[in-house]
Amino acid sequence: MSDRFSLYAKIPEPALRRLPWYLSYIKLLKKHGQTNVSSTQIAKKINVSATQIAKDLSYVDVSGKTRVGYDIDQLIEVLEDFLGFKKTHKAVLFGVGSLGAALLSDSGLEQYGLKILAGFDVNETIVNTTVHGIPVYHSDEFVEINKQIQASIGILTVPPDFAQEVADYMGIGGLRGVWNFTPFRIRVPEGMVLQNTSLYAHLAVMFNRLNTKYPTK
Repeated sequence: MSDRFSLYAKIPEPALRRLPWYLSYIKLLKKHGQTNVSSTQIAKKINVSATQIAKDLSYVDVSGKTRVGYDIDQLIEVLEDFLGFKKTHKAVLFGVGSLGAALLSDSGLEQYGLKILAGFDVNETIVNTTVHGIPVYHSDEFVEINKQIQASIGILTVPPDFAQEVADYMGIGGLRGVWNFTPFRIRVPEGMVLQNTSLYAHLAVMFNRLNTKYPTK
């Protein structure tokens, strides 16, 4: 196993989730002309301890200098490479409703390595249109179209009732990863990567915390 794969294998998921926070902040520092940053400085803005930040960054094979900190250009380069943001990952999206259309229109995703090449839907008023320049096809055309575009990631924003059916269809079409935005906990075959991003679950957590801090009378 290569050193790169060894690093991926040993990094805990919570640390992996924090790395983009650090990257976003140090990019902001670079825009303001700063050339070095310490874990203590990052900690003041990210609300993560400096010790934890130093430990997280140790997983990506980058080290700072005493009383100087990390070189910002080097840190950005290493983080973007490690997180996969420098490589283009081709994707398709199923379910061009309000959320799906918003994701198709989000040009920021491409800056982080995700390029959505096509949308798929069964709604005839949406099929054969474009959203932000991205073509929308009928879902029945997916397998044939993906033979041409060779996408590896499927973004799932369909109604929950159809989530598992569409996820199975994604596998048939050759996708290797699913980014699931539905509240339904889909199943995928062994070897297929699944990432759940439930807006509703995070909303429930926020509501619970609000009710705890500010109970209604």
